[in-house]
Amino acid sequence: MRAAGDRAGEPLRLGISPCPNDTFTFSGILAQMEGGERLSPLDFQVLLEDVQALNEGLARGAYDVAKASFHAALHLKEDYGVLPVGAALGFGVGPLLLAASPELAERGPLEGDRVLCPGAWTTATLLYRILLPKAPLPKQRIFSEIMPALLGGDADFGVVIHEGRFTYEQKGLFLVKDLGEVYETKTKMPVPLGGILARKDLGEECLGRVVGAIRRSLEKARRSPAEALPQMARYAQEFSEEVLWEHVRLYVNDATWELGEEGRAALRVLEEEAVRAGVIPGKGGLELW
Repeated sequence: MRAAGDRAGEPLRLGISPCPNDTFTFSGILAQMEGGERLSPLDFQVLLEDVQALNEGLARGAYDVAKASFHAALHLKEDYGVLPVGAALGFGVGPLLLAASPELAERGPLEGDRVLCPGAWTTATLLYRILLPKAPLPKQRIFSEIMPALLGGDADFGVVIHEGRFTYEQKGLFLVKDLGEVYETKTKMPVPLGGILARKDLGEECLGRVVGAIRRSLEKARRSPAEALPQMARYAQEFSEEVLWEHVRLYVNDATWELGEEGRAALRVLEEEAVRAGVIPGKGGLELW
């Protein structure tokens, strides 16, 4: 893996997704890059990518710090740990399994059906495999292409994330299962959707500064939400302000500020479920700072 950028005096390579909860949380850091208020002595080079691209970029060593699926965190635990800030935990909400017709929605996916998920290491794919162990293995598409594929007849079922949760009905698609709700009922835990991973070799001092910068950015967004809106709208797949704020309301919560004991316990349960489903080989070793 490449040497950490901070040690070479270079900007820290920070990756986030374009989903509203990330652009809200990191809006202050994005503004800092454009000459706004400086929230940290650290310099950041920020890239916004689809969540699976972030997962793959971390695996290549392309980032020092990045948002990632917690499913990916289980695969990358040798080199990365989970920061206590910036997490998205779903409480009764999460990825949705959708169908292209009401008839398909009624029966659910069977052998021979075409199923799409938004990336092999996404938590959406992990939940699909945990909760529907006998269903067909999915093929992978970028999250923004899944609903169009269902509408265009290129797939029978698809797992959607991000703003798709709020717009699928008006687009003419049909709910099979709210995977987040089903998972929470099964485990009695919130769904650990994604969090901020950081290279273990950055060192405690640098990691502390990163955590501080993210918290100051989040605090600024909470204090002045209107100032965060332009960053959110710039990168969102859906442009309705109502949809953007609903996304933030559901996925930016106390666990985003501090993962806490509930979040840490939820991660341990997710790891146990992934091992039980045969998705990862064994548990243990995920470092939570």
